[in-house]
Amino acid sequence: MSLTLYYHPLSSYCHKVLIALYEHGVDFEKRIIDLGNAEEKAELQALWPIGKFPVLRDHTAQFDVAESTIIIEYLDHYFAGQTRLIPGNWDTALEVRLWDRICDNYLQTPVQQIVLDRIIGANGNLTPQRSTLQTVYGMLDRQVATSTWLASDEFSLADCAAAPALFYASTLERIPEEQSHLNAYFDRLMNRPSVQRVIDEARPYFSLYPFKQDIPQRFYPLP
Repeated sequence: MSLTLYYHPLSSYCHKVLIALYEHGVDFEKRIIDLGNAEEKAELQALWPIGKFPVLRDHTAQFDVAESTIIIEYLDHYFAGQTRLIPGNWDTALEVRLWDRICDNYLQTPVQQIVLDRIIGANGNLTPQRSTLQTVYGMLDRQVATSTWLASDEFSLADCAAAPALFYASTLERIPEEQSHLNAYFDRLMNRPSVQRVIDEARPYFSLYPFKQDIPQRFYPLP
């Protein structure tokens, strides 16, 4: 197989790339990396010294691609079939890239900070992070008020970023009921076959998530 994804099934940034791979229908091999295992961490660092996943190894090109957005750009350039996640129109592509960055920087980052605080037991003041999540919810609600997808007429890179970001963010700060456009968009994302597949594959690992009790029952039924 020409592609190997080094990843972890619980990682939101890995979910983002997996969604893109499934959208493209690309065959690839999965290599789960446990960063707590010194040998596996060293294996990842040999490809990407920063030591963060996901990393995509293209065996044919003998090329390693890191960072979720860049991996999706790479896939879209070299492995896209009928599905394109980055529009050919420059203006629309710019909008897609903007919302990709918003989801990564202002949803994913606060989520990671809140989760890390719980893991290490810091009990820090997380009001700024939670406030940022609510601010972005409002931005997203307005953005999808008249559109099916986040930044393009078709499912795009921006939606690949939004799906895992919103999935985890919503376990920390519920999407307000009055933000009906965002709630409807979230449901569309969660019903997308590629997203459903990623959640199904992550489900056996949800027990490791510090806020597992806040994952909606439809995704993770608790006994």
